[in-house]
Amino acid sequence: MAEILVLMLVFAAVAWGTWVVTPLIAQAGLERGEGGYLAAAAGQARGTAPAVTPMLRFTTPERLRQARLSAAILGGGLAGCILLGVNILNVWILALAVLAAAVLAFQVPAWWLAWRIKQRRLAFEVKLLDLTVGVANGLRAGAALPQSLELVARDIGGPMQEELAILLHEYRLGIDLAEALNRMCARMPGEDLFLLTSAVRLTLQSGGSLSEVLDRITDTIRNRTEFQEKLRTMTAQGRFEAIFMASAPMIAFLLIYWIQPELMRPMVTTKIGWCAIGAVVTLEVIGFLCINKIVTVEV
Repeated sequence: MAEILVLMLVFAAVAWGTWVVTPLIAQAGLERGEGGYLAAAAGQARGTAPAVTPMLRFTTPERLRQARLSAAILGGGLAGCILLGVNILNVWILALAVLAAAVLAFQVPAWWLAWRIKQRRLAFEVKLLDLTVGVANGLRAGAALPQSLELVARDIGGPMQEELAILLHEYRLGIDLAEALNRMCARMPGEDLFLLTSAVRLTLQSGGSLSEVLDRITDTIRNRTEFQEKLRTMTAQGRFEAIFMASAPMIAFLLIYWIQPELMRPMVTTKIGWCAIGAVVTLEVIGFLCINKIVTVEV
């Protein structure tokens, strides 16, 4: 009962420090840096600063640091509680495990943010074909390019609508349409969008039928999309094998530890066991990265 009480107190202290103290400290830092954000927003309004970055769609640098610090405290505390719960009392083992868990948890919010940005970029690229078709149809109907973009932005939805709204807002503020397209390309980098913006910019400068150019670009984007989907399907088995091979030793260890804990307890209570765990984790990470690199084909 005493050990359970100690574990509960440790977990309560970690949770309190994570969800109360750390947000208060981060909020104080955010309030001190508020003037810098106002200056940056003013610079964007004057056109002297870059437009909204992908990260600012989800969080701010201060809040990201707050989340990473909170995750590190929570991850290290949970690792310490788990090790104490399985009767691991070696100070060095506890310190190293808590530090490793804290470092890993510290990276989780950044990985989550990168995943959200990637998902938003993929959703944007999915709508790119609809954008080219809609703008080409608008041009054939007699509308100018800005009006065609505005008509498409009303119904297209998703990240594409958000980026087109920024583009049209910059255009109304006096920024040249070609420059606004370049800014959108910088916010959402991609080969298809770069091809589209380059073709539009060159056509506006040299003249010609923009609708015909957009038809050719539509065919190119459609062919590239079909090829990428086929390639993703062909490499799906390799990605699954990488995930399975990386997680199989951990699953086997947990199953054996659950069935016969006395057989696997030396792995987590001795220095040699922890060295073996570290070697296995290192080799598994290297193997996963190698397989993932092989099945990732740049197009």
